[in-house]
Parts: sequence; structure tokens; C-alpha cells
Amino acid sequence: MIAWRYLRAKRAEGGVSVMTWISLIGITLAVFALIVTLAVRSGFRAEFVDTILGSNAHVTIYSAGEVDAVTGRIDRTLQDYEEMAARVREVPGVTRVAPLVRGQLLANVQNRNAGVEVFGITKENLKTIPRIANPETSLGEIEAFDQGIAIGSGVARELGVTVGDKVKIILPGGVKTAFGSSPRVKAYDVTYVFSAGRYDIDRTRVYLPFAEAQEFFNREGVADELEVMVAEPDHVDAMTEALIAAAGERALLWTWRDASKSFLDALDIEDRVMFVILSILVLIAAMNITSGLIMLVKNKGRDIGILRTMGLTEGSVLRVFFICGAFTGLIGTLFGVILGCLFAIYIDPIFALVNGATGGEAWDPAIRGIYYLPAKLELWDVLSAVALSLGLSFIVTIFPARRAARMNPVEALRYE
Repeated sequence: MIAWRYLRAKRAEGGVSVMTWISLIGITLAVFALIVTLAVRSGFRAEFVDTILGSNAHVTIYSAGEVDAVTGRIDRTLQDYEEMAARVREVPGVTRVAPLVRGQLLANVQNRNAGVEVFGITKENLKTIPRIANPETSLGEIEAFDQGIAIGSGVARELGVTVGDKVKIILPGGVKTAFGSSPRVKAYDVTYVFSAGRYDIDRTRVYLPFAEAQEFFNREGVADELEVMVAEPDHVDAMTEALIAAAGERALLWTWRDASKSFLDALDIEDRVMFVILSILVLIAAMNITSGLIMLVKNKGRDIGILRTMGLTEGSVLRVFFICGAFTGLIGTLFGVILGCLFAIYIDPIFALVNGATGGEAWDPAIRGIYYLPAKLELWDVLSAVALSLGLSFIVTIFPARRAARMNPVEALRYE
């Protein structure tokens, strides 16, 4: 009761209510910023990893290579790719194995050119890639893949083509003649346009039927690598020994973690740094509680003296002022959690409004890699924000509360 009366103190009684409101707003905004940042961090990481796992191989198997006795070059193609794929499929946890032919070349439509990476793959295997075979984000029919090529939405935008148009692909040095090498050029119908959700993938990737790719890249009867998908990508490192044993002694592995290690490590460092910085903001907001309580203790010195004279113990006085500070931290944390969760849940319309106000320049997928700002609320992130805010609020409240409890009632009432 006493603590509640002090929290409702009017301006005429020292303006403590103003300091209470400042502390409350500070805690609310700090917790709000912390939850939103943690949600966006979790969402960005989840979306980035999902685009990797949904459009790329979880494990790539390729050959260490053998030196060609005629040319002296290292031949890294897989001669017995079908037998190797059959052995890898038997490894527990493997869900799919697809032979691939890969190459980098130039795509051309009239006076427009784009550097692309071509993946030769069968239609059956292409249909099992989640982010590529998604009908909600694609144009055309994937069943018609054998009759042409599938290109990323970024490639289609760069070349100005859509389903039904023709695209030339050019392979420098593709044809050997008596006068040297000459480019190999062939036109294909665009039968499928996909969007994997990653700007760099959509901007560079093209799929070609496997047999056609073998012929175009002079890979008759061989493959460049095996694309392996597993049931639990997060535990792919535990499967490497079994995969190598199945693939053969000259096989090499490249997992999705190896390919994205530097970026994922950078995200981890950024996560820790951002949490520390925002924790400091919460601490600064919590320090306002200390300022308000010190003013409250100073203004209520006469009340403390009277209460102590009436028999109130030091512990009771401490609890009175601790409740004052803790209540402010508790309410501020509650409002911050509500605002932060609402912002994370409705981030799409909020971001659409911001993007419209800035002319569509608030988020550039060419820089960020993904097309929108994701947010993913995690229970652990919310609980960590709540624990941090309440912990700091309770800790900073103890010191002015102890000062009030240890006040000498004689000194407090000397001039009263």
C-alpha cells in the first residue's frame, strides 16, 4: 500500500511520478528493441539457412582427380557416378543423391548478356529440390523441363525473358576444330522460371536436362559431382565418414556448413555483439529507476523516520522502496514484451509501409541476399530479454532501497 502511494506521487510532492514515467518508458523501449533485434536475428538466420538447405546440396561429393596421361591435366569427373550414387543412397540418413554436371557460361538474348552457372540435372531430381520446385514462387511447368531449360527469376529479369522465350547459352572453347577452339552456342526454350528466395541464386542459376548438359559440356558418360540431401542437415558432420566410405577412397566431401562457414560465423559474432550492446541499453534504462528512487528516498525522509519510529523494521522499509523500483521494471518489461512481440508478428505490413515511404529503398536484396526482412519469435529470446530486464531492474533497485532502510529516524526527524 505504501509503495503504491509513493508510485502515484504528484508533481507537488517532488515530481517523482515524472521520473517513474521516464523509467517506465525507458525500460519499455529497451526491451522492445531487444526483442525485435533478437527476432530479426533469428528470422534472418533461419531464412538464410533455409534457402541454403532448400536449394543447394547438403553434401557435395566430387573426385580428388586423376592426371590424364595424354593432356597432363587433372580429370575430376566421376566415371562411375551411377554406381557411386547407388552406394551413397544406402547410407542411413541420406534422402536423395543426384548426379550433376556443372559449368559457368554466358546466357544471351539479343543484346543482353548474363553470366550464369548451369546445373545439369534430371527432371526427377529437380522436382525434389524444395525451393526450386515450389509452384507458389515459380512460373511455367516443371514437367516440361526436359523440353528446355529452367532459369532463376533474377536471370530472367536480367535477360528480359519469361516462359516460352528462347535463351542462347554460350560455352567458350566448347568445340575443338582444326583451327583451334571455338565457342559452342545453342538456344533453348525457357520452360520454367523459379525463385529460390536468395538473390545470388536467382541471379546466376540455370538448370539444364542432365543428358543435354553432358553433351553440351563434353561430359558424355560422366558427371562432375554428386548432390546429396540428408534427413538432418544440422548433423551432417556426423555422416561424413560413412559418406566417404560409400563414395570411395578418392572421393572428397564439401558440406553446406563448409560452404557457408564464414558467413555463419560472422552471424554468430554479430549476434553476440548486438546482444551485448542492447543489454547496455537495458542497463541504462534501468539506471533511471535508481535516479527516481534516490529522489523518492530524499523526498520521503520524514515519512521513513515516522515509520521507523512507529516500529517498522529496516527490512520492511527496504521492501517498500524495492517494490517501487521493481514494479516500474516489471510494468516496463511487460509493455516492452507486448510491443516487441506485436512488431515481430506484424513485421511484414510494417516493413511494407516503411519500404513504401522510402520509395522501395529500405531493403536491397542485392546487398542483403534475401528479398524481405524476416522475423522469428523464439521463446528463449523472449525469456532472455525478460530475465535480463527484470534482473537489472531488481539489482539497481536494491541500492537506494538499502539507503532508505538504513536511514536514522532521529536524523530524519531532527528538523521536523
